[in-house]
Amino acid sequence: MSPQIIKLFALLLLSHLLTISHVAASEKPLSNERKAQLNHIVKQDCGSCHGMTLKGGLGPALLTENLKGKTVAFLQHTILYGRAGTAMPPWKSLLTEQEALWISQQLKAGTVVDH
Repeated sequence: MSPQIIKLFALLLLSHLLTISHVAASEKPLSNERKAQLNHIVKQDCGSCHGMTLKGGLGPALLTENLKGKTVAFLQHTILYGRAGTAMPPWKSLLTEQEALWISQQLKAGTVVDH
């Protein structure tokens, strides 16, 4: 790739991340009830591909040690927009950016699934 394309991509990514930060800051905090629902979604829906304990299956493992090289923003983007060429679907029609951010943070912290 040319340096101009890389710079353009970096600027677009930065713009997207700043938008995510602004939207997340302006939304009401997630309720404990919604967090419980999201945790259930991760265990059941994500678990159907990533394994019920998120140790891997059709999709890769989502344990903290497997996510060390991934940023929260990367995980959030993957949840919202899926992964082209893989079985990972976009969840943007079912989850808000704030909800995807919360899930990403929980995955990174290892607090989603009881092992």
